[in-house]
Amino acid sequence: MVCILLGNGFEEAEALVPADLLRRAGIDVALTSLEGEFVTGSHNITVKADRTFAEMDPKAIDLVMLPGGLGGVNALGGDPRTAVLVRTVLDQGGYAAAICAAPTLLASFGLLEGKRAVCYPGMENEMAGAVTQSSVPFVVDGHIITGEAAGSAFSFGLKLVELLRGADAAQKVKDAVHYHG
Repeated sequence: MVCILLGNGFEEAEALVPADLLRRAGIDVALTSLEGEFVTGSHNITVKADRTFAEMDPKAIDLVMLPGGLGGVNALGGDPRTAVLVRTVLDQGGYAAAICAAPTLLASFGLLEGKRAVCYPGMENEMAGAVTQSSVPFVVDGHIITGEAAGSAFSFGLKLVELLRGADAAQKVKDAVHYHG
């Protein structure tokens, strides 16, 4: 199962495009709020979460994803459960994915030391320990996947499908949505 963790102020495209692509590949995805049934994104789009953090079983998570959006990143970073969840998923052999401003959270958790990563351009100084890449939509280094920005949401989401279901599944989803990137 994929857990996409949402705090108020999350970047909608960075959460919902990967969620859609993953679900098209038959992957169980839970939009998970820190608190409450509804979460409002940075562009005032409110989504109904599938579950709250308290209702989640960390042992069932294969990949935890953190979308960007400064408000959402601040909410996730301000909740100590986020770091614990990401470490737990990685420790049990799963993946941690973050896009846009959210890779700075992985850096603050000490998870990017010596790892290649990408983040929203201009935030590289908040990527302590990471070997930052630029002008690429995503970077995979071991079990950590980072994405550049909202414009990378499709290629980032398709890479998540590939990691969890293989290249053929990712190609089928790519063809189904007529993605040409």
